[in-house]
Amino acid sequence: MLKVVLFSNMHEVASFMEPKAFSYIKESQIESFESFEYFNLIAFNWYDIRSESVLDSKIIIYIDANDLFFFCEDEPAQNHCLKIIKAIEDEGSLNNEQILCRFFVKIFSGDMDYLDAFELETNDIVTRLLSGRLDFAMDEILARRQKLLRLKRYYEQIDAVFDEIAINDNKVFKSSTIKRLTILGSRTDRYLNKVCNLQEIVIQMQETYQSQLSMQQNNLMKFFTVITAIFLPLTLLVGWYGMNFVNMPELHWTYGYVAFIAFSVGIVVALILYFRHKKWL
Repeated sequence: MLKVVLFSNMHEVASFMEPKAFSYIKESQIESFESFEYFNLIAFNWYDIRSESVLDSKIIIYIDANDLFFFCEDEPAQNHCLKIIKAIEDEGSLNNEQILCRFFVKIFSGDMDYLDAFELETNDIVTRLLSGRLDFAMDEILARRQKLLRLKRYYEQIDAVFDEIAINDNKVFKSSTIKRLTILGSRTDRYLNKVCNLQEIVIQMQETYQSQLSMQQNNLMKFFTVITAIFLPLTLLVGWYGMNFVNMPELHWTYGYVAFIAFSVGIVVALILYFRHKKWL
């Protein structure tokens, strides 16, 4: 029998299960993978990586020689499982172990494409950062760090499940099934490595942001320093002519005021040209 039910409705299939399995699932004692004499229990937290939601849903799978049951914590997980099972059934007649393998294939279908697109978007953000556009950066960095952390936890727990299944202590799974699930475990390793690489890129993105921010601050300080340096000679002149020395000859010159203004403007223009030549402005 193949069935997908909510935790709250698991009593519907209790009569088809080993009593010990039903007790384990009902009391949520299962973690990752549990093997018993005649059946296996697989548990993981499903996370829709394409969704904006940060919530995950627990899925527990019961499999024995005759039955395959999927127990879902909530309706989104149940609907997703039902969609996958329907697609598998449309492919033709398969036994429970084949359905289980196909289920894991389909639940991760398109994940690598999503991670590749995520990487391209992240590289585009790095390019914009290098061009000096920082207004959006911090929000993007924080959002991507949180997203990648959830993805890392998601793939780590799935990877642990496949590692434990590969041991196959109770020999419930056929060797061909173990081989397929081991291949799926290797695929999950690649997903996990991809996420870790993306985390490194986000760290570099944060460092680039800090570097560009420091450069902008340094440029601003350099600008104010240059402006101060340009008008410093004028401050000296104002202080000089602000002293009450009546015997200064230029004070009695008809064009003294005009000459003082022209001299001040000349100093400013000369300093501006000098700083532009040095590329300080």
